Amino acid sequence: MKMVRTLSLLGFLLSWSSITFAVELHGYIQWNKLCPDYGALASAKVLLDSGRISGRVTRNGNFSILDVPPGTYVLSVLSHDYSFDHVRIDVPPSETLPEVRPYIFGTPLLTTTSFNLPYPIVLTPRHKNRYFSPRESFNLLGMFQSPMMMIMVLTSVMMLAMPYIVKQLDPETLDGLKGHATTASIEKSIQNGDPRGLSALLSAGEETKASTPVAKSNTGPSTLQQRKGGKGNKRR
Repeated sequence: MKMVRTLSLLGFLLSWSSITFAVELHGYIQWNKLCPDYGALASAKVLLDSGRISGRVTRNGNFSILDVPPGTYVLSVLSHDYSFDHVRIDVPPSETLPEVRPYIFGTPLLTTTSFNLPYPIVLTPRHKNRYFSPRESFNLLGMFQSPMMMIMVLTSVMMLAMPYIVKQLDPETLDGLKGHATTASIEKSIQNGDPRGLSALLSAGEETKASTPVAKSNTGPSTLQQRKGGKGNKRR
C-alpha cells in the first residue's frame, strides 16, 4: 500500500514539475492596410517548429500557445492569403519571459542575434500571396518589340524595296550581281553534293569558250592573186 502511495506521489510531482516548467506563449496580429481585419485574414494558425505545437488566431487577432516546454523554436503563421515573418522563440527553464528574436528562414538556429523583439509576440502581414497572374491585354507595341516580329518586318521591307533598288542600278553592276549570284549558287550546289552544280559549272565554261572570238585566216583570194602576180613578174 505504501509502495502505491509512493509511486502516485512521484507521478504527481513529475507532472507538477512538467506543468511548472511549461510556458504559455501570447501574441497578436497587428492589422495594417494590407490585412485590415480578421475577415481579410480568414482562418490562420500560429505554429511552432512547423506544427509541433500550434494555436489559432482569434477574431480580435490574438493568439496563444499552451504548454510550451523550455527550448528553442521557430514560430510561423500558416495563412492561405498572407505571408508573415518567422521569429525565433527561446523559452528558458526558469520563470522569466520568453525571448523573441528575428529569424531568417533556412538559417541555423545556433546563430543568435543580440536584437530582441517585444513580448507579447507581434506579427505583421508582409505581403499577399498571389496564386494566379492576371491576364495581359493585347499590346501592339509589345508585339513589335519581339525579335521574331522585327525580323519578319525587316524581311518584308527588303522584299518590297528590292525591285526599286534593282531598277536604280546601272546595267554593268546588275550583270556583275547576277554573275556573282550564279557563281554562289553553283558553289553551294557543289558543297551540298548536288551534281547539277557541276553540270552548271561545265555548261558555263562551254558558253565562255563559245563567246570568245576566233581569229580569222588572212589567206583569201586577193592574197593568192598577189602571190601569182609576183611569180609572173619574176619569170619575165
